[in-house]
Amino acid sequence: MKLGVFIRPALLAVIAIFAGQSVLAQEPAAAPAPAASPDLKYSNKWRIEVKEGANNDGVARFRVTPKGEAAIEVNVAIKDGRSENGVASDVKNAFNAALDKKRFKVEGDDFEDVLVKKKSGPDFSIELIESTLKGTHFDVERE
Repeated sequence: MKLGVFIRPALLAVIAIFAGQSVLAQEPAAAPAPAASPDLKYSNKWRIEVKEGANNDGVARFRVTPKGEAAIEVNVAIKDGRSENGVASDVKNAFNAALDKKRFKVEGDDFEDVLVKKKSGPDFSIELIESTLKGTHFDVERE
């Protein structure tokens, strides 16, 4: 019997074991950023209408996506008992803090609405991603 018949399979098994350990030792790849929805609508001005006050502590998460650029997440923490106007003020303040003032203008309108306008750069989209608030609803509309 030839010795190569036994050595070759053993050598291949050893190589496979070391290759498997090498793969396992590598760090996992970072999860890709969530892709922008292909159905995004873009505008130079958006209105966020706040309806009703907050019945609990919660968070509203918005995503602002300039056309052809990375999305910007805006998280708004809302306290229980905030009025409709108070929630709108919190939304306005969070957008002002998160967005570049050279590119965006954020202002209140009618006390319960927030307007987000383009100053420079591409048109953009705004989406409500998630809200854990009970009682408060948001309508996000292009103007």
